Order: sequence, then C-alpha cells, then structure tokens
Amino acid sequence: MEAAVDETLLRSLTPAVIGILVRRGADFAAAEDAVQESLLEALRVWPENPPRDPKPWLVKVAWRKFIDATRADASRRRREERLEAEPSPGAGAALDDTLQLYFLCAHPSLTPASAVALTLRAVGGLTTRQIAEAYLVPETTMGQRISRAKRTVADVRFDQTGDVATVVRVLYLVFNEGYSGDVDLAAEAIRLTRQLATLSDHPEVAGLLALMLLHHARRPARKRADGSLVPLAEQDRSRWDTGLIAEGVEILQRALARDQVGEFQAQAAIAALHADAQRAEETDWVQIVEWYDELVRVTDSPIARLNRAVAVGEADGARAGLAALARLDPSLPRYTAVAAYLHDRDGDPVTAARLYAQAALVAPNLAERDHLNRQAARINATARR
Repeated sequence: MEAAVDETLLRSLTPAVIGILVRRGADFAAAEDAVQESLLEALRVWPENPPRDPKPWLVKVAWRKFIDATRADASRRRREERLEAEPSPGAGAALDDTLQLYFLCAHPSLTPASAVALTLRAVGGLTTRQIAEAYLVPETTMGQRISRAKRTVADVRFDQTGDVATVVRVLYLVFNEGYSGDVDLAAEAIRLTRQLATLSDHPEVAGLLALMLLHHARRPARKRADGSLVPLAEQDRSRWDTGLIAEGVEILQRALARDQVGEFQAQAAIAALHADAQRAEETDWVQIVEWYDELVRVTDSPIARLNRAVAVGEADGARAGLAALARLDPSLPRYTAVAAYLHDRDGDPVTAARLYAQAALVAPNLAERDHLNRQAARINATARR
C-alpha cells in the first residue's frame, strides 16, 4: 500500500532547501524553480519509495535540477559540480537562510500582491496553480506575477538585513485572504507565522501570531449553514476554539510583557478582550476603546479610527459613536455600514435601513453584501408591522 505524502512537511522544508541552493551559488529565481521541481518529483516518487530523511533528498534532487538547467554553461557547470560535493550547511545556517528568505519575499520593492504570491511560492512551497486557485485568477496570470517578482529581487543580496514589519504585513495579508480553492490560506498563514516565530523573537511576530490564533478560533461560528455571515455579537461562543484562544492569549501576554507595543499586539489585545467575554453583553468595551486609542497612536490608521467609533458606540452609547464617526472621511471602506449600525443602535430605523442598503451596493464580497441587505430587510419588515 502506498504511503501518503505529507505535503505540509514538504512545504515546511521549502525555504531551507532554497536557502541551501542559494548558498551553493544558485541565484534565487533558479533555486526556487529547481526546488519546485524537486517538490513535484517528491510527490511522484515518495508514495512508493519514501526517503529516510526528506530534507537531504530534496536538496540533492533540487541541486541536480538546477545543474541540469544550467549545464549549457561549461564554466558554470564545472563550478557547480565542484560545489556538489560540499556538505550542506548546518541547522543554524538553514534557519538563517529561512529567515532571509522571508525578508527577500517581502522586499519593499515588491507590490503587496507580488510579495504575497512570492511568499506563498518560495516560503510556503505552494505551486503556482494552488496560489492562482486561492486568489481566483488564471494560472498564467499568477505565473507572470511570480516571475516578475522573482526578477525584481534577482539582484538583492541574500544576506541583506530585512524588515520584520514588512514580513508580518505580508503574512497578515495572506491570513486575511481566508479560504478559497484547495488551499486554506488562513491556516497556511498561521503555519508560516509559527515558523517565523521560531526564527525571530520580535514582539510583533508574536503579536501577529496571537492575533491570527484568536481570530481563527472564532472561525467555526462565523457563518451559518447557508454561508451567510454571523455578526460577532450573535455568534455561538461555545463553538469558539478555546485551545487556540488560550494559546493566543499566552503568546500575547509574553509579547506585551516586553513593553514594545506595536500594531499587531494592539489588535490581538482587542481580539483577546472579545474572546474573554462569555456573552456579547459582557464585553469590556471600555478597555477595547483604550486599546483602539493605542492602536491609533501606533498606526494613525483611518480604519483603526473607524473601528474605534464602533467601540465608542458600544462603550458610551450610539450618539457618542456617531460623533466619533462624524470626524472621519465618509469615503473610508465600510464607513456607511458602520453609520448604519450606529443609527440602528440609536433608534433611527429609517436612516439605518437606507444606509444598510447603500453599504450593500459597495460591499467587498457577496457574503457581506448579503448580510447588509438582510439588515436592511429586517428593519423594513419591522417598520411595516
């Protein structure tokens, strides 16, 4: 009976194998292509003939793929064949390579979309087809995006110091894509962030991991059987994953103890306060407003200010929330939806229904559009009674 290939193991080994090839003399783009071919070879060969040690097997096959691809250059071939006999770097070098690969894939010269795609391919070990399906674009389109990204970073030295803030931002973007196709991007982002947390003790890496775990814990309760959204206040909290919540809170507490609060730690603290409430009405909105104040101080983000207006509305009443909202730009994403919610809470159903309907017209996805239309219909149905 054939053994199943552990694709998660394959993906976890990808960055270290790329790093080894780069240290042996391959440029990043060629190394990444060779490793992708070795992964496909593993999927073909391992079910019948699994290796005793997967990583050296992948290094050996990927290096041969790289040599085959460059054999036309005789002088380079001699150099490669000479290097082929060299031992692989030790565990410490492999960890350094992986961390540098994170930095390279999140290079500031890349667009966010390109950085995400390159991270999923080179660090995550996903195929171009899997990434394309997850982002609902043709494989050729995603292939071109990844190729352009690799060309952009082709001349970046592999040992250059990277920016942790850019890396965590890219992983956050991956997480927010959620799930589509056969790849659960939220779970993949958590896996990659866990890996990054073993390589870097930066408090914002821990903050991001805590935030992901706390949000992911609520995932089973976010949608009804028909796919419609369930607002946070209406979710069945018994369906929340208490194990993920406990882990996220513990990671967050260790990060906050370092007194270097950043954006993701502040967001995680807000998520932890929601998770701490057994019922929606027990939510400590006063503390949540304080954390939004901290988030605004750290980021000066208009979206943080928008979310703060909601929290103010819960802590101090809908009128206070509307006053906070009035100071913001009405063109902000979800501004109209927030206004509808606060007017609804303030006892103004006519305005709320109208704003819910307007917000539905510009909703970013079908599930949110359906939710907003349902809210408008609920108010109108009550008004007709």
